[in-house]
Amino acid sequence: MIQDQLAGTSVLITGGAGFIGGELAHTLANPADVTVLDDCSSGDPDRVPSEATFVRGDIRDRQTVSDAMDGVDVVFHEAALVSVAESVETPLESHSRNSTGTLTVLEAARDHDARVVCASSAAIYGHPERVPVSETDPKEPTSPYGLDKLALDHQTRLYHELYGLDTVALRYFNAYGPDQPANDYSGVISIFFERALNDEPLVIFGDGEQTRDFVFVDDIVQANLRAAVTDEVGEAYNVGTGTRVTITELAESIIEVTDSNSDIVYDDPREGDIRHSGADISKARDSLGFEPTVSLEEGLRAFPVSDNE
Repeated sequence: MIQDQLAGTSVLITGGAGFIGGELAHTLANPADVTVLDDCSSGDPDRVPSEATFVRGDIRDRQTVSDAMDGVDVVFHEAALVSVAESVETPLESHSRNSTGTLTVLEAARDHDARVVCASSAAIYGHPERVPVSETDPKEPTSPYGLDKLALDHQTRLYHELYGLDTVALRYFNAYGPDQPANDYSGVISIFFERALNDEPLVIFGDGEQTRDFVFVDDIVQANLRAAVTDEVGEAYNVGTGTRVTITELAESIIEVTDSNSDIVYDDPREGDIRHSGADISKARDSLGFEPTVSLEEGLRAFPVSDNE
């Protein structure tokens, strides 16, 4: 397995009490020596495996980050303010956490000579001119979150060019998985599941024909592990499946998986919502050996369901 290549290494996961960071921590806790750094503003310390060292702290604090990175070989930088809506409401906070925080991590990595794999986002592309989107397509983010992730993306690659630091930026498309919290700021799949299990209407904003590329958390973990051992550093890679589904098709699939009595209802489209999004993953496939293994149907069936009466 790819994680065996990291056996015996020392790993730091920022945001390791979060959704993706927690999955990374559990995957690496046995072969590697894992430290998790998280302020738990959105993460849950219960996600941190018992084998890992847990440091509660802020990635913007230089001393905290430097101390956590002492002796570390690889950093997986997952910590972020991940809500697009919240970034619109609090752009300074978004910039501080997502851009300044990343610089703090990169500077510490430069001091400690640690490889850094950074979580970028498909949000950097904004409204794409075409789908699937390749890494060289225009970047026109439509939110402070997307703009901050674009800064992170550039910072990550610039540190390789300027300082020779081994870095990789991974541009996640629509991540999902059974441990993703269902709240106003989480992915649509978690929200739909929660509502379907309670036979509540699944609300789609717009006509439902908008498309997304949903990538299961296990495949995102795989991409991170491959980025941690690749020789193709100083680069950015799309992480998705290369397959798109409409939001109506997604809602119908979740109703089927949960055997729900929910209806699908349509509401006014939300301002700024992207019409179509999908990843061209040929670069990640060719350079990292990345190959998504979990279809949307398989991923949806990994969610816990209860019998509806």
